[in-house]
Amino acid sequence: MLLEFHGSKSGVTEQSALFGEIAATHGGSDFEWATRAEDRSALWAMRHHAYWAILAARPGCKAVVTDVCVPISKLSEAIETCRRDLENAGIDGPILGHVGDGNFHAILMFDPNDEHEKERVLIASERLVDLALSLGGTVTGEHGIGMGKLGYMTREHGRGWAMMGAIKHAFDPKNILNPGKLVPPRN
Repeated sequence: MLLEFHGSKSGVTEQSALFGEIAATHGGSDFEWATRAEDRSALWAMRHHAYWAILAARPGCKAVVTDVCVPISKLSEAIETCRRDLENAGIDGPILGHVGDGNFHAILMFDPNDEHEKERVLIASERLVDLALSLGGTVTGEHGIGMGKLGYMTREHGRGWAMMGAIKHAFDPKNILNPGKLVPPRN
């Protein structure tokens, strides 16, 4: 678990110490602080390479990376529900999160030669989207809509999504600005 505390030096020291106590109370160990910029950078580099480490756990597999965000008050419920769902479906899916903003990712691994496993992963990804929306969240926390999440936009935004498309088309009548992404396609 990586945590980053912000604030005054005394505030960060207090928050870090308190977290260390809470972690120890719940069986956590080896809580270490990094105060030098280069040490923090090394920790964040480790976090940014987590995806590749996860894939290395199952050589030859691919992954569907989910990206949902829920209100912080619903984050623990969302993660626990996601974890149970993946376990019940027999899916390898480590979860990474940005708990400060309610955003988390389940890295859903599958064998590309196993169509049944791939289908189970896609269905689990769909259930995670449904879960996020049911908890008042969004289908994307940081990676954007692109083309992969276009199908979820009506569920999240209702008729507002069509309005977004109309505005985009008014400003881009030739559809040259990021065509096919974010807004409904032209009819």
